[in-house]
Amino acid sequence: MPMTRSLSPTDRRQPARILLAAAILAAVPLSGGTARGEEKVRQVLPGAPAAEAPQQLARVKAPDQSEIERFCSNIADAARDRRYALQAEELKQLQAGIDQRMKALDEKKAEYETWLKRREVFLARAEDGVVQIYAGMKPDAAAERLAIVNADLAAAILMKLDSRKAGVILNEMDQKAAATLTGIMASAARRVDPS
Repeated sequence: MPMTRSLSPTDRRQPARILLAAAILAAVPLSGGTARGEEKVRQVLPGAPAAEAPQQLARVKAPDQSEIERFCSNIADAARDRRYALQAEELKQLQAGIDQRMKALDEKKAEYETWLKRREVFLARAEDGVVQIYAGMKPDAAAERLAIVNADLAAAILMKLDSRKAGVILNEMDQKAAATLTGIMASAARRVDPS
């Protein structure tokens, strides 16, 4: 078996010292450079274009007050037009909202007018002559006849009768028919919009 020689501690540190010395030499600028170190070494790759010389920045003169006023006056019309366009768009949106509310209000008005006409027609059905006939009848006979008649007409007749006579007739009627007629009379006598 061949024997290998073991390295002493100083021999082991030798490669680390060499690497440290190489790093220090790479960091030190070459002797051909200027004393101030103003120029930097640039690496140029083969086939790459030559590096341009650094340009010095020139100071730009700050605009004077007349240039600023000219700029502001040049954009003033565009800014005013944009502001007017935004206001016009906002007005269009508000107008659309108002139109929608007016449409809903017109629908509600038409519904109310329809309800009012139905009420007037309902009350007109009960002619005075028919009312007088039922007023002269006995309550049990009137209740029997009104139960057979159309519910709207029976309710209109009862509304035109004296309240005491109408109460006695409703007392003589079947409970279900009396409840139906009472509901119709209550909705017809209501002064506010049913919706």
